[in-house]
Amino acid sequence: MSLDLLRSSLALKIIGSLFIAVTFFYLGMHWSDGYQQLVFFSDPNPNRLVSTSPNFDKQFNVSALINDFQPPPEVALESPQPEVKKFGIVSENGTMSEDFEVGNEWVNETEVASTEDDGGGGGGGGGSSTRFVIKRFGLCPRNMSEYIPCLDNEEAIKKLPSTEKGERFQRYCPEKGRGLNCLVPAPKGYRTPIPWPQSRDEVWFNNVPHNRLVEDKGGQNWISRDKDKFKFPGGGTQFIHGANEYLDHIAKVFLCMIPEITFGRHIRVVLDVGCGVASFGAYLLSRNVLTMSVAPKDVHENQIQFALERGVPAMASVFATRRLLYPSQAFDLIHCSRCRINWTRDDGILLAEVDRMLRGGGYFVWAAQPVYKHEEALEEQWEEMLDLTTRLCWNFLKKDGYIAVWQKPSNNSCYLNREEGTKPPLCDPRDDPDNVWYVNLKACISRLPENGYGTNVTEWPARLQTPPDRLQSIKFDAFTSRAELFKAESKYWNEIIGQYVDTLRWKEMRMRNVMDMRAGFGGFAAALISRKFDCWVMNVVPVSSTNTLPVIYDRGLMGVMHDWCEAFDTYPRTYDFLHAANLLSAERKRCNMSSIMLEMDRILRPGGQVYIRDSIAIMDEIQDIAKAMGWQVTLRDTSEGPHASYRVLVCDKHLLHA
Repeated sequence: MSLDLLRSSLALKIIGSLFIAVTFFYLGMHWSDGYQQLVFFSDPNPNRLVSTSPNFDKQFNVSALINDFQPPPEVALESPQPEVKKFGIVSENGTMSEDFEVGNEWVNETEVASTEDDGGGGGGGGGSSTRFVIKRFGLCPRNMSEYIPCLDNEEAIKKLPSTEKGERFQRYCPEKGRGLNCLVPAPKGYRTPIPWPQSRDEVWFNNVPHNRLVEDKGGQNWISRDKDKFKFPGGGTQFIHGANEYLDHIAKVFLCMIPEITFGRHIRVVLDVGCGVASFGAYLLSRNVLTMSVAPKDVHENQIQFALERGVPAMASVFATRRLLYPSQAFDLIHCSRCRINWTRDDGILLAEVDRMLRGGGYFVWAAQPVYKHEEALEEQWEEMLDLTTRLCWNFLKKDGYIAVWQKPSNNSCYLNREEGTKPPLCDPRDDPDNVWYVNLKACISRLPENGYGTNVTEWPARLQTPPDRLQSIKFDAFTSRAELFKAESKYWNEIIGQYVDTLRWKEMRMRNVMDMRAGFGGFAAALISRKFDCWVMNVVPVSSTNTLPVIYDRGLMGVMHDWCEAFDTYPRTYDFLHAANLLSAERKRCNMSSIMLEMDRILRPGGQVYIRDSIAIMDEIQDIAKAMGWQVTLRDTSEGPHASYRVLVCDKHLLHA
């Protein structure tokens, strides 16, 4: 009997030990869901992305730190009532809405996208499930192949009282519920774009099928037509002999006046106003200079489209009545060559906007007829320009042929010593020069920070990885030093892109025009540069996030402020690759997710890719919308493993809409 008791006792101990082990294993799995561990050892699972840095996670929990300065992703969803389900679907009038109630009439097994509701809004199982679908999105009419929603809103434009100051070319977005609800088609005969660097000199005619610029500007060496291609000889209105010769001329002016100033070291980020087909910016790229080329969608309406088709950074933008969407002290040099802007009108309000965006100590280069022609009216314009720039405290450096160069002061001493009543005045100290979203222009001079922040930046390429001074003025709370957070973000994305290169063969991808839709400090773009990808990145800082644009520009990158509840100011089919990390979960309570993804489809080139790195709680919904748009999708684990709360959705847009 004692032997039986002994056996029973031993069995109970074994059962108890197993119960404890299983309990701890379950709790460990449960807790790991909420912990963003970055580093895992090698895993034979081909869908898992593996980090190669075993000590990085001991120093920083970077995902958590990044969420300290940007709104964390929304992962908690209310359990829906069993009788009614809500989802972002196509309503009766063809719009997408999360407020539409879904009934049995929407259940259609022949449709492409479906999801199972598990009662938790995320990945688990259990509970009754209801099947519903998102209907396929249809193609927009063919005449919308170049549609830019906020620049082509004719209904709003017709209501404008005046268009004298360029209001016609500003943003007027469709009213809520009347936005894009179809897939913008490519023009007939659309082809995969010619790769960079060949695209700098030629693009397919069918991709931008417009002869207007050839007719208007062909004689100025902008562009020519050669059978099924457009050719770009590199000229411009003011530099018909080519951009390289023109850039050599500007460099010579700097060499004579300020020998230590060189392209690609001191001058890294440039704004080209009224850029034409962006040959100025295209040729600066070979000198290690990144140029934001801007022009309105005006009579030469396709100039920005040509620039982006060539693989050159560009945006549709206009000097009119609102601030441009770039921060203060963003550009090392601002260039205007025959840009058709009256800089001296309205007390110099437009040149004051240039001054706001120009870095302290930065340069303004003006190439225009008043610089070199001696007609009476043009000489009067030149005198007005000299007078205004003197009142702005700019130092006139030199006039050489058809080029004039000024330098902005690096502190406020000149501003404070001007005669009382001088216009434009200094802006109110309460004015935030980095506040740009739908902010009207102001005929005043933005003060420079007394501590020199923004003026004293490191030379390129060191500035890419150097925490800038303006990092200290960014408004967010952090549990660690800002410099550590800056470096951690850069290392984090460098590790992840390394995984993508090794696992997903990124080096074989077509990746020229890239957008990071929620850029933070620009760590993703910096990692692409460090790993020598031959691309440029538009770093977008959402209006709902902390404004980190000054830091992005200080490290030698470019970016723009944007609200993803609205359309972006670019043509369709202008980006090869879209990167969205924690974007959709952060914006889903503000914006309609279907609207954001339709906008992503609009600006993505056929053959392009989208990487969505976000909470597992919204992945089902994202996949369904993506499939309804005709994207091919693959859901992958992150390096944190299958029990982490994040996934990576890889989306491919095929040549379906051509």
